[in-house]
Amino acid sequence: MLSTLAVGEQLLRPQVSARVTSHFWTPLSPVPAALCVLPSPGGARKRAEGFVSPLTQHSRWKTPAVQVHRPCWILRTEATECCWKMAGRKVLIVYAHQEPKSLNGALKTVAVEELSKQGCTVTVSDLYAMQFEPRATRNDIVDCLHNSDEFNYGVETWEAYKRGGLSNDLIEEQKKVQEADLLIFQFPLYWFSMPAIMKGWMDRVLVQGFAHEFPNCYDSGLLKNKLALFSFTTGGSKEMYAKGGINGDIRYLLWPMQHGIMHFCGVKVLEPHICFAPEYVSEEKRKEMLLAWAQRLKTLWKEEPINCSPEWYFK
Repeated sequence: MLSTLAVGEQLLRPQVSARVTSHFWTPLSPVPAALCVLPSPGGARKRAEGFVSPLTQHSRWKTPAVQVHRPCWILRTEATECCWKMAGRKVLIVYAHQEPKSLNGALKTVAVEELSKQGCTVTVSDLYAMQFEPRATRNDIVDCLHNSDEFNYGVETWEAYKRGGLSNDLIEEQKKVQEADLLIFQFPLYWFSMPAIMKGWMDRVLVQGFAHEFPNCYDSGLLKNKLALFSFTTGGSKEMYAKGGINGDIRYLLWPMQHGIMHFCGVKVLEPHICFAPEYVSEEKRKEMLLAWAQRLKTLWKEEPINCSPEWYFK
């Protein structure tokens, strides 16, 4: 069992949310004091002690809180540059696992915590907890059909999207996607692919008109200003998924998911994060998997997307 690995189950709210006008930053939620210098009555600027917050101090932080009732200047130094750049970034994690105490659950929680520390706004679509409907049916169109004589799901959802006639659950998920700078898909590999509930999310949410509309696909896809990352676990070992291994190169399996879905919609894809065979390794090794994921997330925004071409998958 992986129950001992679900570290940091308390989900953090974003630590930084601010309106930027000219050189002033009006804090709306807890902000690290390292970012702030306050104008003093004598004109000199003094560093705030603890965390600047117009609200009650968050229990996670041990330093004292300071009430600020006026704008503060941002001290732009090398040490604070990273946090400055991360503030305001939005992340959507689409998560598909039945058990919160699983390694997938722990990986999801680590991502929420680490990205929130960076000042990102993180939203999680927990598909099993939401009881997300994976089937693409007529119920996805809430008003009249474009052609009631012969149902064509692709055409009907396209027309419904244009007139605002999709079901509420799809509109809500599309709003999350539209607002996100980064999409993280967290799941266990099922039969060389994603779980059916996540594939259903892809089928129903990424409809024509919203995510793609020929010839606007691949590099000109409608979601071209976003990043995606597939983080998943496998049942087989790394050797089994190597080139020449019994399962074939893991990159072969990523072609339909990363290229056929994400890249088709214009999304730039980061290197996948794969935890091989967690059920068959020691608890210490599983902890190392979590630490490696947390460490990668610290510099994730500095990564370059993969070369979205057949050569990356089949070289």
